[in-house]
This record gives sequence, structure tokens and C-alpha cells, in this order.
Amino acid sequence: MNAPEFQRNIPADSTSPAASDRLAAIASGQVVPADIHAEVRAEDPLIRVEKFNLSYGAKQVLFDVDLPIPRGKVTALIGPSGCGKSTLLRSVNRMNDLIDTVSVSGGIRLTEDDVYGRGVDVIELRRRMGMVFQKSNPFPMSIRENVVYALRINGERNRRVLDSVCEKALRGAALWDEVKDRLDESALGMSGGQQQRLCIARAIAAEPEVLLMDEPCSALDPIATTKVEELILHLRGDYTVLIVTHNMQQASRVSDYTAFMYLGQVVEYGPTVRLFTNPHLKETEDYITGRFG
Repeated sequence: MNAPEFQRNIPADSTSPAASDRLAAIASGQVVPADIHAEVRAEDPLIRVEKFNLSYGAKQVLFDVDLPIPRGKVTALIGPSGCGKSTLLRSVNRMNDLIDTVSVSGGIRLTEDDVYGRGVDVIELRRRMGMVFQKSNPFPMSIRENVVYALRINGERNRRVLDSVCEKALRGAALWDEVKDRLDESALGMSGGQQQRLCIARAIAAEPEVLLMDEPCSALDPIATTKVEELILHLRGDYTVLIVTHNMQQASRVSDYTAFMYLGQVVEYGPTVRLFTNPHLKETEDYITGRFG
């Protein structure tokens, strides 16, 4: 797919006159280069999204997205509903391939591997990336079997290995002490917050390089949300985490870096503390302070 032609590009320099109305320019169909802070560029990226475009049929929803995602850090995607956050997240592990009308151009790299390269084993790619969805989706089986499911389908039958991985993953998900005496009970009997942490345990049991989280707390109460957020902070460093959230307070609490998106483009991307307290762009400040969106 070729990205559509636009009338002009607006410079990334936030001091230019044209930069004062970036959002209107984006809304009119222009590509506006993202303001990416120097701190982001100084990091070692595990994932590099480069000039990435995605369309569903004739409707283009991502435009020339550049997004280096630092290794071992938590990166949050924020922006109004429909801005392309979840579409971008699902592009990283090619979940959008499941939609017949999807077409892409540009690239995404995981280390040096081209995610959309010819001959890529998509199943193997997804093994390298754990996925946690908005709504917890435990399988209708025991807690133990939920955690070790990926190992089972890969042919692992050694009970000692499975038990070891189960305990390690549940400890990693801060769930072991709550469920260690009922591992053979159905996962469907767990609370919503426990189910979501179980899904995280299931994701990390396969030892992925990346955790992709799409609004992981949107269906949880405040107490369960706090536990999942504490877990994300605990996982930082061991995993590279990319999280989509509508909750800006959550982004400020759990992420190292935050990217603000609008209508399929990245507007500004920098250290979370900087973005929330002293962003480069007035448009970012207006969104974060609730003046629009």
C-alpha cells in the first residue's frame, strides 16, 4: 500500500508558525512530523516503528508513524478515542493481519527482525510478544493450565518443568500467594483483577521480549487497577512494555515514556514526567489538561 500524497508537511520544530496549529493540520489530512524528545532518541530501542502506514480498505488510520520503543522500559500511548492507539499496538504483533482489508507500508522492527518481512513466521513472532487485552480472557481450565498453556502447545510434558514455570510466572504476576493452594481450581472462579493478572502470568510464562497491553485496567475496579499498575512497575526492566490507556493518570503513574497520538499520527513523544509537566507543544498540554479530547 502506498501512503496518500498530502499537500505539505509541517516542520517538527515547535517554534515554527505552522506548528501552532498541528492538530488542525492533521485533521485536514497533512502529515505532521512528531516532536520526539532527545531522551527517547538516546535510548536503545527494542522496537522501531518507521514511517508506518495502515489502512482498512480505503480508510487510512495510521500515517507515517515513527516510534522507537526503548528496551526494558514502559511506553504508554495516549490520545482521544479513535486516534489509532490500539491499531498501532496490534500492528506490532501483526494482529491486524486477521482483518481481510488491512494493508500496510513502512516498517516495524523487533531488534533487527523485520516484523512485516517476507517469510516471517507470524506464530513465532507472537511468541516473542505477550498480549494482554482490555477484558481478561482466562481459558475455561484450571489456574495452573492457564499459565502453562503456551508450554503445553509447544509440546512440554515434564511436570517438574511445568510446575516450575507456573510458580515463576505467578510470582512474577504477584499472584502466587493468592492462588498457590488452589491451582487446580477453575480460573473462571477468580475475581476480575485476579483474572487479569493471571492473563499477564500466562503471557510472561512464555518468556516474551515484549508485553503489549491494550487498556488492561479498563474493566477493573480501583483496587484491582492498583494491583495491576504495581505489577507493571514490577515488570519494568525485565520486559519492554507498550501500553495503550485512555487514563492519563495511569500513564503518568506507570510509564517511563509517553506518546500522544491524534488521528493516526504521533504528535509528541517524550519522557512521561516531561510530557505531563512541561511538554514541548501547546497541543499536548491542551490534551493533558483537558482543554480538548
